[in-house]
Amino acid sequence: MEEVPQDCPGTGSAQAGKGASCQGCPNQRLCASGAGAAPDPAIEQIKEKMRTVKYKILVLSGKGGVGKSTFSAHLAHGLAEDESKQVALLDIDICGPSIPKMMGLEGEQVHQSGSGWSPVYVEENLGVMSVGFLLGSPDDAVIWRGPKKNGMIKQFLRDVDWGEIDYLIVDTPPGTSDEHLSIVQYLSAAHIDGAVIITTPQEVSLQDVRKEINFCHKVKLPIIGVVENMSGFICPKCKNESQIFPPTTGGAEVMCQDLKVPLLGKVPLDPQIGKSCDNGQSFLTEVPDSPATLAYRNIIQRIQDFCGLHSSKEEKLASS
Repeated sequence: MEEVPQDCPGTGSAQAGKGASCQGCPNQRLCASGAGAAPDPAIEQIKEKMRTVKYKILVLSGKGGVGKSTFSAHLAHGLAEDESKQVALLDIDICGPSIPKMMGLEGEQVHQSGSGWSPVYVEENLGVMSVGFLLGSPDDAVIWRGPKKNGMIKQFLRDVDWGEIDYLIVDTPPGTSDEHLSIVQYLSAAHIDGAVIITTPQEVSLQDVRKEINFCHKVKLPIIGVVENMSGFICPKCKNESQIFPPTTGGAEVMCQDLKVPLLGKVPLDPQIGKSCDNGQSFLTEVPDSPATLAYRNIIQRIQDFCGLHSSKEEKLASS
């Protein structure tokens, strides 16, 4: 008899919701739904809601502080530069919602309409939703257990009136826990195009990112690729490059080779990135000539190419 794994068995496993490690997990019933229990009706409701969303992309990392929200914000800005595309950014970092600040929307409120909650718009083609819009103050702490966080994510997916969208980008908290299982489960019937995984070069970050890659494999979440943030520093005056966070084990490049996942690119440190986020501006338009801007644009193009290729494969499978 196969030994029950001590960590999460994954939503696709026969042990999902039934293993020893599932006891006490707020997602236990949700995971077990694929093994005979009544499925959560929200999954089908969300599938209907998501019919108007073309591509769904998760931004993940096992490590905190590596720049997930920064990347999510600039991915949204970059995609929305094409005015023919509709882009939405969903912040499910329930306890640390930094997207409102980064998008210049601090202090905005969510409005209720006949068709649900309305996103807060940065531009006509760029909408944002975050628990940060529901707080009385940016300093308010969200002190919630797993089930309440899961309920909030369900509400964001089911009750927000996103409209016709080309790209839905989901910014997640660090780890492989409640929020990650919830977003994968609730979007399971609606289909997620893939995950972009963020790391920094040092081994202490890569250790946790390997866990995130393992999580993606377990829950059958396609990996678009890995982005290495804070990858060196190019002096704006002398143009010499310094390694602020030395890649002692080869950085993301070697990790991606070992694990056979794509490396989408490396974004160098630029102090203007943090400044742009603090000011709620797009670094891509504020500092268009930075090497970091060029890196972002190349990565964004690769993500677009992946989505287009993935979509073509899905259409061929559906028609065959």
